[in-house]
Amino acid sequence: MRVRRGWSRSSPRPQEFRDPSFRRSLSLFLAFLREQDDPESCYSLLARDAVNQVEAYDGSLAGRTVVDVGGGGGYFTEEFRHRGAHAYLFEPDPAELGAKPADSAVIADGYLLPLRDGVADVTFSSNVLEHVADPQTFLSELIRVTRPGGLIYVSFTNWLSPWGGHEWAPWHYLGAERARARYRRRTGRAAKHTLGVNLFAVHIGPTLRQVRARDDVRVVSARSRYWPFLAETVVRAPGIREVATWNLLLILRRCPP
Repeated sequence: MRVRRGWSRSSPRPQEFRDPSFRRSLSLFLAFLREQDDPESCYSLLARDAVNQVEAYDGSLAGRTVVDVGGGGGYFTEEFRHRGAHAYLFEPDPAELGAKPADSAVIADGYLLPLRDGVADVTFSSNVLEHVADPQTFLSELIRVTRPGGLIYVSFTNWLSPWGGHEWAPWHYLGAERARARYRRRTGRAAKHTLGVNLFAVHIGPTLRQVRARDDVRVVSARSRYWPFLAETVVRAPGIREVATWNLLLILRRCPP
């Protein structure tokens, strides 16, 4: 297994933060601000935080099978492996894998994973849903490959979040094309994301209704991934949640057939 961070299993683990808490949220926010200059630190911290969340809902990952869908550079996959899981990365875009892809990374579309039904104890997708044109088909595929009783972790940045426009946020509130044009003027280069091409306007209310209407999963938690307090409460407020949630985290449990 390739380890890209500056510590190993035998090294002292970096300090962990209580979730939710102001200290944790501030640390993640500061890491995001340094994403372009120091992606290693940013995504290593995010990976540790996300895997901590998985363990909080599902216990130890040692010896369990984890499928990471859309994990890009492999930070999440490697963190799962640090916890003793058998983790596998499935990524549709070779460019997202970086110069040194995670071991055993597979180029695969999240709409049609090359896996049989029910192979995963945990299926994981971090900030991918807003990049797929058909979120419901994508979710159905995550559910399909998860065993009955298994956990599905899905997080996404909703369109009306202050970060909904990604690199051209928060100007997306004034319109996507205007925001992209401003980004080009400011940076001298085209934005990575284009609405309707590789970024889509996914909203919290419709997503929650669609997931809760399914009979093959149970919603364990619907919460803000990064909010420092009342992380589940903010998601219960229609309208307000579309802005205040920032990033929706869904923890789902696969129901028996």
